[in-house]
Amino acid sequence: MIGESGKGRNGTVHRYYKCTTIKNLKGDCKKKSVKKDWIEDLIIRRTIAMLNNDEVIDDIVKKLLALQEKDSSELPYYERELADTENSIDNLLNAIQQGILTKSTKERLEELESRKEHLEILIAEEKMIKPKLSEEFIRFYLTKFRSLDMAKLAHRKILIETFVNSVYIFDDKLVITYNADEKTETVTLEEINGSIIECSGAPEKEQFMQSMSCFFLMFSAGFGSLTP
Repeated sequence: MIGESGKGRNGTVHRYYKCTTIKNLKGDCKKKSVKKDWIEDLIIRRTIAMLNNDEVIDDIVKKLLALQEKDSSELPYYERELADTENSIDNLLNAIQQGILTKSTKERLEELESRKEHLEILIAEEKMIKPKLSEEFIRFYLTKFRSLDMAKLAHRKILIETFVNSVYIFDDKLVITYNADEKTETVTLEEINGSIIECSGAPEKEQFMQSMSCFFLMFSAGFGSLTP
């Protein structure tokens, strides 16, 4: 569904979401237009309710930490190599302290020291490219969404773009899919006190205003707009 608006006889602007099939006159669809404010406010409230659940936050934090480790394929390898190299250096130093010092021992120690320095540079570069976020930082970031001002359009937008993947609208229910592991929530009209979501009529064609269709990304796209 895409955005559309039109003026009533008294000049009041009404905004809706309308089926693209009807909008583009490419076919028949029986789904009536949906009031913009009603559907958007409902999705905002359900998303905030999800984020106020500490168990949901714990689950998202766990998945983000796992995803972060998976994305950085080189860093764990470099860190293991560095640990092994440092262990080998310690063993050689212990041997030297016990009086075992040969030309080969010295050359091996220099080689290991050089390897260690090289690995430290590689690790630093990798961390600059893909900075690793701590569990505390991720948790702080997620809980910060709870304090957003939903009266502000920019705050509503960042909430939706970060967490909501899609919303399917039926005559008797809504199906919301979240970016957090594709968590899905079904909301029936009974649950929301039978609120009416369908409009009494569509606006006239020459008076409408099309808005952008929304495509939502995983957490990697939304966090830049919030600063701890």
